Amino acid sequence: ILQRAERENRPGQEITAKCEDVWYRAMDAINVKRPSSDPHATAYVSQMVALVERLVDVGMAYETSDGVYFQAERVESYGLLARQSIDSLRTGARVETIDEKRSPVDFVLWKKAKPGEPSWPSPWGDGRPGWHTECVVMSLDLLGDRFDIHGGGQDLAFPHHENERAQAVALGHLFAAHWVHNGFVEVGGEKMSKSLGNFTNLLDLVDDHDARAYRLLVLRSHYRAPIEVSKETVADAEAALERLDRFASRFASTMVEPDPSALDRFRDLMDDDLGTPAAVALLFDLVRRANADGDESAAAAALEICGVFGLELRSEAGTVDPAALELATRRDQSRAAKDWAAADALRDELVALGYEVADTPAGTELRRR
Repeated sequence: ILQRAERENRPGQEITAKCEDVWYRAMDAINVKRPSSDPHATAYVSQMVALVERLVDVGMAYETSDGVYFQAERVESYGLLARQSIDSLRTGARVETIDEKRSPVDFVLWKKAKPGEPSWPSPWGDGRPGWHTECVVMSLDLLGDRFDIHGGGQDLAFPHHENERAQAVALGHLFAAHWVHNGFVEVGGEKMSKSLGNFTNLLDLVDDHDARAYRLLVLRSHYRAPIEVSKETVADAEAALERLDRFASRFASTMVEPDPSALDRFRDLMDDDLGTPAAVALLFDLVRRANADGDESAAAAALEICGVFGLELRSEAGTVDPAALELATRRDQSRAAKDWAAADALRDELVALGYEVADTPAGTELRRR
């Protein structure tokens, strides 16, 4: 933020406000709910100063000429999220310009002010908090001790999340109960990034494509695995959504109870480390079953799963009437029996009733003309 503000000769607050607006427009577009709390780090600086003071008081932090540093090696479990020993982390630590650090793995809690940078008062002089300290203070304040889940990209496990956790542990907090780290967005097997020139802005993607396609791509990949975002994968997701929309048009009037065994299976998959790829496969199995056999309990289960996934299906105003649904089921049965003459005759009846008839791997799909 500071570098961009200097480069573009405008206030940092203007840059952050624009980024926040872009973020929420993108999240709204892909149907991500707004959070109940929306904290800004600058509102928590006094609490951050207080946390650093406590760490200094208990001997876990020390002052240098350019700031205050945390003594990472004094936390017995340091390296837990990195899955590395302290010796390995010490060897791989980046080279710092300051030689006052007591260990290469020590990290900054408070940075003393530099000309032209925003700063706040502290016992160590004017300055600003370190990134790791910002996050641990806001998390503990808003979520309390031992909150359920702390998430982020795989590249944040170390050092950022490790350094958050270390500060909390050093002060006797349990902090997060579960850590979840998601895989990267990729294009052609490479991480999407501006430096590689393969970067796609999410707002551009949803302007040019069905916004639900990105949500379906995320669901198709396990959160810890990479997600491939390309013209091909987005087009495939859009085609799958069209099938779901046609399915919703056919079964929108379904009033039966969802298949309980299907929902039990769905819960089991989601309870197993958020197994969304297998859950999406279950969804499309239910859609195929409903389309092929007219199984309304399977259809109701599929519609409920779509609701849980936040996939808002677009059933047409004129839904498929029961008579047409029965004809479609009979046509699928005729096709399965290779009675092509009967299947063609049933297609003609459906067309006469005002439906477009599509043959798909999931069975006959109908759309009102």
